[in-house]
Amino acid sequence: MYLGALELDVLLGDVRSLVEKRSKVDPVLTELHRFGVSAAETGELGRFRRSLFGIAAAGPDIDGLHDKLDECERHIADRQDLELLAVRRRIFGPED
Repeated sequence: MYLGALELDVLLGDVRSLVEKRSKVDPVLTELHRFGVSAAETGELGRFRRSLFGIAAAGPDIDGLHDKLDECERHIADRQDLELLAVRRRIFGPED
């Protein structure tokens, strides 16, 4: 079994309150869940225009896991209302 973690640092559009931020972040997290991963806002919680999405997935093989995480990353990168600033990825396998 392999576990993958993806951390996506994003800049939100014109957001002026935490309520507006929630209205942008929550639908994105819901969309990510449709890829069969766990997703949550894991950082930058008090800042209006920034967010850190944490994504975790498990799979039987490393290639399939990379494909799933790539799909999530592409989904965020392709959104017009977000700017992807940085991506960090970790894979944990049987030897870890």
